[in-house]
Order: sequence, then structure tokens, then C-alpha cells
Amino acid sequence: MNGLRYQLKSIRRDKMCILTFLLPVVAGIAIRLLSGVSFQSISEISFGVVQGEASDDTVAWLQQSGTVTQYKTQDALYSAVNDPSTQIIGVMQVDDTIRTLVSGDELEVNRVIADTLAQLYKNRTESLPVERTLIHADTDRKGLQSLLIAITLVTAMFMGCTYNAMNMIGEKEDGIEFINQVLPVTTRSYVIRKILLGFIGGTASTIATALICMRTGLSQVLPFLFLVLLSAYISALIGLFIGTFSNGLMTGIVYIKMVMILFLAPPIIFYLIVPDHSIVFSLSYILPSSATFYGIMDLCSRQSAKLWPAVAALSIHAILWSMVYKLLQRRRGKV
Repeated sequence: MNGLRYQLKSIRRDKMCILTFLLPVVAGIAIRLLSGVSFQSISEISFGVVQGEASDDTVAWLQQSGTVTQYKTQDALYSAVNDPSTQIIGVMQVDDTIRTLVSGDELEVNRVIADTLAQLYKNRTESLPVERTLIHADTDRKGLQSLLIAITLVTAMFMGCTYNAMNMIGEKEDGIEFINQVLPVTTRSYVIRKILLGFIGGTASTIATALICMRTGLSQVLPFLFLVLLSAYISALIGLFIGTFSNGLMTGIVYIKMVMILFLAPPIIFYLIVPDHSIVFSLSYILPSSATFYGIMDLCSRQSAKLWPAVAALSIHAILWSMVYKLLQRRRGKV
């Protein structure tokens, strides 16, 4: 325990370890702030008119398709349309017709709307034989927010990899590795101490992030804890692999980046593109991060029954990679 306490104290002086702990927490705070943002209002079409020039019927007609902002003068309307930070379509009414004002840097969809708006206004009184069906969405941000939460939590869970890898690489460069070889510490104790180092960091980062950006029911707490603990353990173990095979700081950073990309990109692609009942989706569980990502997404969608397959997959990974590392150490003559 004294060795673990010493290494925890040394982490406080390591800016890389502090950043890896804080980044998911900061991302969780940002996601929490997004919970009050309506993405529907962001993507809504915005029109601008001069106050008093557009009739009430015209304003009401425009409000059926988007938001309408009334400006006191034409100069104010021109400034709003030309502002690069806005996508406002200016509308000027002349008798019973309208013309639109655009700045030229609008999105393609807004440009098309501006080009066809006058003709639509002219034909507004004509009835068209079209049947409309409205499908009400439960929320306009739930899917995106759940995806961001899952990505952030998976990143936090696998931060133990960075903890352990950077710690072992730092010991190699400082010569502490040679001191460890002559200290009366068994290899088993050394490995346990290193795994605990990354395990504690990854678990603490994940729980702190989860408390900020998500809410879970009581029935989901237990499987979520299993997801966190198993993922943090696997991450810490992978950090040992990277620390063992890295000869220097730059090599270790390259390995860490490659592992993080491999752990984050495939699960997101498989989840968004591949059907969950396909063979390819099932094969994606070869990556431990896939089980973690799918479990978090099921947790956000309140599907507690689907969490246990992810827990089972992570358990298999934990046992398998522990055996691989033990065999590796035996072949290196350290066990």
C-alpha cells in the first residue's frame, strides 16, 4: 500500500494524468449544459422583416415555417442578414408580393428557400390535394445527447490505460525501473499495484462524469457499476501492455492514440450503421469498448435487460486479457 500511495502522490505532479482525469469531467459538464438547448430551434428557419412594412397575415404565414424577427429599420434588417453568425432570410413586402434578401453565405437549404419563397407566398391561397401526417418526437435532443454521453463515459472508463502507460514509461525514462528490479517486491505485487493505479483513476473519472451528465434508475445502478469496474480494469491492463512494449515517451503516446482511436471509432460506426441483430454487430464485441459503448447506450435508453450481455462480454475480456498478460510475463521470465 505504501508503494501505491507513493505513486498516487506522484500523479499529482503529472500534468498528463491530471488532464486525462479532468477532460471527461469537463465534457460531462458541457453535455449537462446542452440539456437545456433545443436543437430544433437551432435548425429552424429564421426570417427577418421590417416592423410595420409586413402585414400581419404575412408574418403569420412566415411563422408557420420558422421564426420571425421584426426590425425597426431596413438598415437593421440588412445588418442582421449580412451578419456571418446568422442565417436570417430577409423578407420585404411590396403590395401583395414579397422579395427576399440574402447575404450570399447562407446554407444551400436556406438559399433554395429564399429563391422559392416568393412563389410559395403567391400560391399560398391555393389548396393542394396533399395529405399530411405529423409524427411527434419525444425529444429533439435525446439521441444526440445519449451518443455524447456514451462517448464521454467510454473515454473516461478507458483513461486508466493512459494512467498506467504514462506512469510505466516515466519510470523507464527516470531509471526507476532498474530500482524496482532490485527492490524486495514480487512481480505479482507490482502488477496488482499498477492495475490498481489505473483502475482507481479510470473509475473515479467515470463516476464523477456520470454523476454530472446522466441520471440512472435504481435498477440500473448495479449493472452500470459492473460496466465501470470491468471497463476500468481492462483499461488498466491494456495500459500495462503499452507500458511494457513502449521504449520511450513518443512511442507510448503513439500507442495510446492508436488504442484510443481503435476503442472509440469502431463502436460508434457499428452502432450507427450496422443493425444490432446482424453477425457483424455481434462480432464487434471482440473489442471491449464495444460492449461498454452498447451498454451505456442501452442505459441511456432505459433498457436494463440489455446491459447484462455487455457485462458478460466485458467479464470474458477481463479474464482473457489477464491470462494473456500473465503468459506474456512468464515468457519474459518475470513470473
